[in-house]
Amino acid sequence: MAKRSFDDFDAYANDYRSIHSDNVKLSGADSFYFAEHKVKQLMHYESNAAARMLDVGCGDGAIELFMERLLPNWQVEGIDISEKSIARAKEKQLHKAHFSLYNGREIPFEDDSFDVVFIAAVLHHIDFSLHAGLLKEILRVLKPGGRLYLFEHNPLNPVTRYLVNTCVFDKDAKLLGYRYTRNILEAAAFRQIENRFILFFPRSGLFAKMVKLENKLAWLPLGGQYMYRAIK
Repeated sequence: MAKRSFDDFDAYANDYRSIHSDNVKLSGADSFYFAEHKVKQLMHYESNAAARMLDVGCGDGAIELFMERLLPNWQVEGIDISEKSIARAKEKQLHKAHFSLYNGREIPFEDDSFDVVFIAAVLHHIDFSLHAGLLKEILRVLKPGGRLYLFEHNPLNPVTRYLVNTCVFDKDAKLLGYRYTRNILEAAAFRQIENRFILFFPRSGLFAKMVKLENKLAWLPLGGQYMYRAIK
């Protein structure tokens, strides 16, 4: 059997959002909610001042949809290895986003090109042997002082593990522990690395009122996902 390098999303590109929404319905939110939530996490640190961002593993462009609404002065380049996902992203006809195919290894931009690089729920779909190379590429295309925002599923959360184990396009996914992720960021020479845990409570039902407490729990390594912010 061939060694796994990148999980194939072409087969799911046309139905990705409906599949994902069905998979996460236990959370009380749909797929687009989680895309918007990540952009709002970015806004805790960033302003709407003009900036250029690279979205690595942009999929069908849902992040860019919310970037255009919430950070309209930003220009975004989205790249992905899935040709069909890129086609779906282009169908959105967004004014401040451009989408292109890449090979998963070499980022097709010059050194020091971006103020921000964003990579959300991507590394668990890539073989661990390729993580270091991709992070070095991200570091290369960031401007000095540029910021990386990285989001991953938290394997310490039992609901996250259940959702991943029952999702058709996560069948080959290998989750990254938050300590592992910090180690590879340090090894790639990122600095000022900080992390937050997010998405602790369902978005509807009995526990929905607890969502407002999540910022105070960002230190607790039990959230459904975690994020890292790091500087070049």
